[in-house]
Amino acid sequence: MDLCLSDVSHRYGELEVLRGIDLTIEAGQIVCVIGPSGCGKSTLLRLLGGLERPTSGAVLQIGAPPPDCLNPLTYVFQDFALLPWRTAAGNVALALEDQPVGRAERREIVADVLARTKLSEFAEVLPRQLSGGMKQRVAIARALAVRPACLLLDEPLSALDSQTRELLLDDLLELWLRERFTACYVTHNLNEAVRLGHRVVVLSRLPGEIREIVEIDLPLEERKDALASLQVQQGRLWELMREEAMAADRELADV
Repeated sequence: MDLCLSDVSHRYGELEVLRGIDLTIEAGQIVCVIGPSGCGKSTLLRLLGGLERPTSGAVLQIGAPPPDCLNPLTYVFQDFALLPWRTAAGNVALALEDQPVGRAERREIVADVLARTKLSEFAEVLPRQLSGGMKQRVAIARALAVRPACLLLDEPLSALDSQTRELLLDDLLELWLRERFTACYVTHNLNEAVRLGHRVVVLSRLPGEIREIVEIDLPLEERKDALASLQVQQGRLWELMREEAMAADRELADV
């Protein structure tokens, strides 16, 4: 299933947040979205996920989701959003409680996604006993439990320290290499964008328009060993958004 934004614009009252967005997220690809602060990145993700309707234009799902899909679009948030009184397995199981799966199948799904996210030995651990990186792994496992057609990730690593972020980047890369999932990944971090994205969408400052879509043509399986090449791509992205970021920073400072 592909996700498509067709000439999408969005306003909050008099404030125009997004303008004329045309974007297709193809099945099996990770599309990263970057841009200066306040440019509408998270709004774009909410429109894709159906949490809001665009002021104009259309958000389309093209093609059928996978046959075993329980929820076509699933979010992974920055703040983990785990229930503190539930274990890791219990938090993952929460996503399945309103789904048409029996108790035995639910246990199988939970065990499977915990194994895929390297959490099997932490199944009965409460969130307060987990590191930030482990909490985010639980959140990712919970998202995978419903077999989504597309993951919508809203700065999922921004609350983590740099070492943990690197470990999670490697984990996400390994997960994609095994499962070829589809994702729209919003981030401020250019390193994350070039490490994970097949394409990187660069938004302008408010109102957010697509300034450029940059193809990262290095295969994902080669990126861990090609950091120098990726730094060149990262520098190109920064040049595209540097002046926009400076202007956005001045605007925010004036509010």
